Amino acid sequence: MNYKISRRSASLSPSLTLAIDSKAKQMKAEGLDVIGFGAGEPDFDTPQHIKDAAIKALNDGFTKYTPASGILELRQAIADKFQRENGLKYKPSQIIVSCGGKHSCYNVIMATCEEGDEVLIPAPYWLSYPEMVKLAGAKPVIVETTDKSEFKITPEALRAALTPRTRLFILNSPSNPTGSVYTPAEIKALGDICVEKGVLIMSDEIYEHLLYDGVAHKSVASFSQAHYEHTIVVHGFAKAWSMTGWRLGFLAAPEPIAKAIDAIQSHSTSNPTSFAQKGAVVALTGSQDHLKIWLAEFDKRRTFAWNKLNRIPGVSCVNAKGAFYLFPNISQTGLRSTEFCARLLEAEKVAAVPGIAFGADDYIRISYATSMSNIEKGLERIDRFCRSLARQPSAQAA
Repeated sequence: MNYKISRRSASLSPSLTLAIDSKAKQMKAEGLDVIGFGAGEPDFDTPQHIKDAAIKALNDGFTKYTPASGILELRQAIADKFQRENGLKYKPSQIIVSCGGKHSCYNVIMATCEEGDEVLIPAPYWLSYPEMVKLAGAKPVIVETTDKSEFKITPEALRAALTPRTRLFILNSPSNPTGSVYTPAEIKALGDICVEKGVLIMSDEIYEHLLYDGVAHKSVASFSQAHYEHTIVVHGFAKAWSMTGWRLGFLAAPEPIAKAIDAIQSHSTSNPTSFAQKGAVVALTGSQDHLKIWLAEFDKRRTFAWNKLNRIPGVSCVNAKGAFYLFPNISQTGLRSTEFCARLLEAEKVAAVPGIAFGADDYIRISYATSMSNIEKGLERIDRFCRSLARQPSAQAA
C-alpha cells in the first residue's frame, strides 16, 4: 500500500527534546549511569493539596465531559489570577483551558494564521513554535539573536523583519530555552511596534513565576488597551506547579479570538480532563508556599551550574534570569551542537539538547530541573569531555 502523507505533516521535525529524554531513559533502563539535562519539567512533585483536590474530584464522580473551554470555576479562577497578578481584566468567556500550554499555543496559531501569513519568531525559540506555524499553513520567519544581547530581539530587528504579511509575533519571556527575561521597558517597546503595525502578539508566559535576581515579569497586554487588544496570553500549570503530566494549559484572548479557539477545541480535543481541572482550581486559589522553596533550590542550582560552565574550556554562558535552563555557547569547542551532544552522550553519558533544535547551532540547552548531585556529576563530565576536545587539534578544525 502506497500511503500518502500530507505535506504539512511530512515537513515537521520531531521534538529533539523528547527524543533526547527518551534516549537517556532508555540508556538508564539498560543500566547505564546517564545524567539527563534534557527534560523541561521540574523534578519536584505536584504539591499535595493539588493532588488531593483531583483525588476528591475522582471520588466525587467528577469524571464526565465539561464545557470544551473548561469549567466555569476554573476559568473564573484564571481570570482572577490575571487581575490579581497582572492587572488584566478578562471575563471567563475570554479564557480557554486547554490540554497543556503547548495545546494553547497551537490553538492560538490555528485560530489566527492561514496560508500566506508570516509569523515572526525570535531565535533561540521553543522548538515547537515553527512547526505549529507550518501546520497552520503559514510561514515561520526566524529573527536571530545571540548571547551578546542576552538572546533578546531588539525593536530595530523586529521592525526590520515586519512585512505586510506579518500576522503574529511570538514573544516568550521568561524564555525556553535561554532563561532570558525581557525588562518591562523592552516588552513595551516591542509591543508598541506590534500595535503600530496591527500585528497580533502571542505572549507565552508559562515561566512567569520562575524568576531570579529580583527581576520582574510584566505582561505585554498590561501596558494599554491597545496592547491588550493585540495580545493573546498563553500560560499553563506545568512549570510553577509541576503539573506537566496533568496536561492543563490556559490562555486569555480578545473575545473574537477566544470564541474561535473554543470552536477549534470543541472539534479537536473537546474538554481538558475533568478531575484535573478541579486540581487546577486549587493550584490557583490554594497555598503557593511551595514556590518559594522551589525557587530557592532552582536559584542555588542555577548559580552553581552557571559558574561551573564558565570554567569549562571552550564554553561560555550568560546567566539566566528565569525558567530553569542555561544555554551555553559551545562554538569554541570546534563542534556544532548535534555532534557535541551526540559525542557527549556516547563518551560521558550526559544528555543535553542540541541548540539547533532551538534555531541556534552554536549552543546547547542544559536544564537544571534535576538534583544538585546530578548537576555536579554531569557538569564534571562535560568539563572532562571538553578538556579532551581541547587536546585534539582536529576537533578545533571540525
